[in-house]
Amino acid sequence: MVVVIGRGGRGRVRTSWPRRSKRGLTYAGRVTPQPPPRRLTGFAWLSIGAAVATITLKVVAWRLTGSVGLLSDAAESLVNLAAACLALAMLVVAARPPDDDHHFGHAKAEYFSALVEGALILVAAGLIVYQAVGRLIAPVVLERLGPGLILATAASVVNGAVGAVLIRAGRRHRSITLVADGKHLWTDVITSAAVIAGLGLVHLTGWSRLDPVVAILAGVNIIWTGYKLIRQSTGGLMDQTLSDEDNQLIAAALADQADQAVLFHGLRTRQSGRLRFANCDMLVPGDWTVRRGHDRLEEVQQAVEAVLPDLRVVIHLEPREDPRAYADYEVEVPIPEAD
Repeated sequence: MVVVIGRGGRGRVRTSWPRRSKRGLTYAGRVTPQPPPRRLTGFAWLSIGAAVATITLKVVAWRLTGSVGLLSDAAESLVNLAAACLALAMLVVAARPPDDDHHFGHAKAEYFSALVEGALILVAAGLIVYQAVGRLIAPVVLERLGPGLILATAASVVNGAVGAVLIRAGRRHRSITLVADGKHLWTDVITSAAVIAGLGLVHLTGWSRLDPVVAILAGVNIIWTGYKLIRQSTGGLMDQTLSDEDNQLIAAALADQADQAVLFHGLRTRQSGRLRFANCDMLVPGDWTVRRGHDRLEEVQQAVEAVLPDLRVVIHLEPREDPRAYADYEVEVPIPEAD
């Protein structure tokens, strides 16, 4: 059997049939996405609290030492605060159920949050490099490095702990917003570690230019992190397919449901926030009754949706004898034959 994962198609697959109600046009169907857990907003509040705490610590450390590295680090924490507030807003939007204007729900709002967060990371990195180049040209003697290093280390510990919590929760709930926020905090940890190392070297060697050099290197690393976040978010907004592993799981589940009478092709997948969607065609004998075909389709839907959490499967029924049923898609991906 061949399952097709590819482009094209005549757009015939529908999630549900519209029906009229007193409130207007609504949609009925078993594939309606459910809102994500409300408790995810608690992680966003945790991120906001961490941002406020680290900003306070870093600003005090900068005022004590005059280090451009610490100033850049504090500026990045301001970006963290803005990003955490945006993440909270987008999680609230993403949790809204489907409505008359958004039949598939609002889960894609999380991609906007991650996209903006990636852009903010790039802005923060640019500010870091700009400040560091100026200080490299005109170095300044740093003061009271001991207390400044202690405060910067404390801020880094807070960010590292909260970032790890957000990334773990984001992967568990498949929330790109939480993963992006957690990675943003870890870029802050990397920056802080670089700044602390640079200040330590300045303290040992007395060479003030080490401070901006380390800040520039940290800024370049942050630029790479921001680029990866933007790329991931753009892929989600453009309905990028699921991972190869997920696609193969779905294809294998369809292969298990194939038999002498039933075949499948035209598998297409996408991700929307924490939700996964898969569309395909099911080919059955043309002399089957509508009820028989529908009953078999329901069995297949339930079996395939069981292989991945939050998977919504839409299957279009077609007669095996119709040549038009085989001419929809271009890219073919072979999978093992059904037993």
